[in-house]
Amino acid sequence: MSEKSTVAKTLIGDIAPKLAEITDGVLFDDVWERPQLSKRDRSLITCAALVTAGKIEQLKMHFPFAIENGVTHEELIELITHLAFYASWPSAMSALTVAREVLPKQDASR
Repeated sequence: MSEKSTVAKTLIGDIAPKLAEITDGVLFDDVWERPQLSKRDRSLITCAALVTAGKIEQLKMHFPFAIENGVTHEELIELITHLAFYASWPSAMSALTVAREVLPKQDASR
């Protein structure tokens, strides 16, 4: 396991050490490192899946992670807007609440 991949250990290692170990080792050190998709693309896919599934708590980590991986604020808002018509309006509204909370503030006039 790489030094960088300690997200799960930090978040849940105290209560579920084995789940943290396999999350860091398999998900972050293996799946997220596969070359067939960029981390940017994986972030877009992951955020879309989480919005669609209504997994709001997970979006609090994955929206900022997507920004780190090169997804723009505007792209995340567009992802949410697009999914309002495919996933559900309530899922989009919930995702926007998280986006407002965790994403850097943007000039609304742009």
